[in-house]
Amino acid sequence: MEYKIKIQDLPSENRPRERMILWGPEALNDIELLAILIRSGTTKEGVLQLSERLLAEYGGLHSLFQSDISRLQKVPGIGQAKACMLAACFELSKRLSGRQHTIKPTISSPKAVAEIFMPQMRYLKQEELKAAYLDIKNRLLSQRTISIGTLDSSIVHPRDIFRHAVDLPCAAVILIHNHPTGDPEPSKEDIQVTTRIIKAGEIMGIPLLDHIIIGDGRYISLKEKNMFGL
Repeated sequence: MEYKIKIQDLPSENRPRERMILWGPEALNDIELLAILIRSGTTKEGVLQLSERLLAEYGGLHSLFQSDISRLQKVPGIGQAKACMLAACFELSKRLSGRQHTIKPTISSPKAVAEIFMPQMRYLKQEELKAAYLDIKNRLLSQRTISIGTLDSSIVHPRDIFRHAVDLPCAAVILIHNHPTGDPEPSKEDIQVTTRIIKAGEIMGIPLLDHIIIGDGRYISLKEKNMFGL
């Protein structure tokens, strides 16, 4: 016989929803937060066990966050309605991460760049190259996606970066791109692209300040690593 723990069997102070009301969502672990979203289990397992299994099958929140509706609903106990709910939650989180810096933040360091772009780029399934455009006081004026796919100096053209810089106008540019593997270590191609954009910026009179590579919770600044313009 396999024991199945139901939410209603737990003391009220141990139930995820009641704990959230008392202590806030930050007091709950990943399993409990998922359980609140999923709401109900199955005849074979409670919602806490279902949430724990879901995380185990995906290997954690990182992979689960990247999943889509079709894959989610194939997990026993999830189904279409719960899959849609989870996918909607993930999408809202991504959108919020991208919009939380509506007030022009000041870019004073590579860490400041990572704090802005890490939430929106660390879970991307493909490489994306973005450009951050700064004013004379290093405030973020705008950001643009320049290319999607493997970073390639034959594809990434300086005009795609500096066209918007001239239109703004802006005082400087920072490049940001992600490594879906989670490892931000720069490749030879990353350095080649950076060198090309540095030279173009010198001609345009709009300097490239840095190139930040985003991994999973880690980042590398080519400027800090003395790989800038090699």
